[in-house]
Amino acid sequence: MSIRIEVVPFVVASVVLGVLIALGVKAFGAGTRMASIAGLVVALVFSLYMLFFFRDPDRTIPEGESLIVAGADGVIARIVEMRENGFLKEDTVRISIFLSLFNVHVNRAVISGKSTFLGYFPGKRLFTFQEKSSDVNQHNAILIEGQGTRCLMKQIVGPVCRRVVYWPDHDKPVEVRKGDKIGMMKFGSRMDLYFPKSDVLLKVKEGDKVTAGETVIAVVDRRQKE
Repeated sequence: MSIRIEVVPFVVASVVLGVLIALGVKAFGAGTRMASIAGLVVALVFSLYMLFFFRDPDRTIPEGESLIVAGADGVIARIVEMRENGFLKEDTVRISIFLSLFNVHVNRAVISGKSTFLGYFPGKRLFTFQEKSSDVNQHNAILIEGQGTRCLMKQIVGPVCRRVVYWPDHDKPVEVRKGDKIGMMKFGSRMDLYFPKSDVLLKVKEGDKVTAGETVIAVVDRRQKE
């Protein structure tokens, strides 16, 4: 299993925190040995967690052009039918995936096609299990247009998540394959996936656990395409 290179500044910060803790404990009258142990424990615990959080495991991408995979690890928090007027401008089904602090946070393309970065949208930092966080929280928006359907992806910031990242070119559309790594959400967040309602047949329900790039969440409804 690989670890994302982005972990480096967080490990450095963990070590610095450990040093500060050691100095603080010593300032309150503890001996050098006690202060050193306290600082080492803090630095070790936080560093190990950062390495765990930034893990980037390999995934087996299911074959089949019509198969749509999860864009993030986590739990299906909500599935709703709604009108999406921002980009798709049609009736959609929205699949919301909630990520805990213990999930892999690398995001993957849900379908193959042309991926376009639509922008970063400032907003609030409500807890992402709240329904209105889909509309008012800070987020990145990405549109992937493939054969048979298209998907609006939103990487949504919560109160703990401080940053969402989209790795492909921000200035022009790029071709991606289903399961490709396209970004990361740092420290707990939510991903919303919008599909045209008439295009897809769902294969998941609320409460299901999903794995980015592996779990089939829907299939393109070929009956609508014939």
